[in-house]
Amino acid sequence: MNKLSFFADVPADEYHQAARDGKILSSHLLGDFRKSPRLYHKKINGEIEPTESTALAVGRAVHVLVLEGRARFDEEFLVTDGPVNPKTGEPFGKTTKAYREWAASQSKEVVGGADFAFMSKLRESVWAHPVARELLDDGIAEQTVRTRYCGEPCQIRMDWFRADYGGRPTICDLKTCETLDYFEGDARRFGYPQQMAFYREVLRTASECAVEADCYLIAIEKREPMRCGVWKLTDGILQACALENERAIAELRSCRSDNVWPTRTEDMRILDI
Repeated sequence: MNKLSFFADVPADEYHQAARDGKILSSHLLGDFRKSPRLYHKKINGEIEPTESTALAVGRAVHVLVLEGRARFDEEFLVTDGPVNPKTGEPFGKTTKAYREWAASQSKEVVGGADFAFMSKLRESVWAHPVARELLDDGIAEQTVRTRYCGEPCQIRMDWFRADYGGRPTICDLKTCETLDYFEGDARRFGYPQQMAFYREVLRTASECAVEADCYLIAIEKREPMRCGVWKLTDGILQACALENERAIAELRSCRSDNVWPTRTEDMRILDI
């Protein structure tokens, strides 16, 4: 699929930095604001340093391998266990100075052999799922859209976009989880419906499309049997979450204007067990 005119050619690092600086609102920063305006304010002011866990780094590599394929993966990542310790005949541990210095000298991000084997299983699981395979049969990965939404400069970076699936544009987001049995609860806890509603509204605004996108979550278990599941979000929940997002954006603009950033825990709560 060729890139559409409303896609912005923005590198991932630039995309995330613009959000962290508070210049352009992203779904994750809006999620932080919904949780606590003060959390959002501390993040964009640099009072909370961004951190990248091993899980997040592996997750990024999984997205590339699953959605963009091995050739694209090899452009960004190097699969190796690193230099071998001559005393033991085994690779240096990742926490050793020798390994850290070696990894820092590489032009690509390093992925260990065991991690790559794990990622490959995840990829096989997704592409073996009939609905996921059909959704991902056509489309384009990692596309950024920027526009003004609710009076605020906003941006999204879609895992997967398909211009026409069943007569409607389609957004897919790839998630990993511990078990599919609790994924619906995880989706509510992590605000996935609000995230997808934000994606849909920003896309609709930028593309000026009268037809709203369908939104799907593709989830994969991180442990055996590594089941894959697909959930389609209803128009009802997306519309309700869009209203929630719009109220949050209006509140964000008010907080910014008044320079007042509540925690959302100021009021007394009642506990009755």
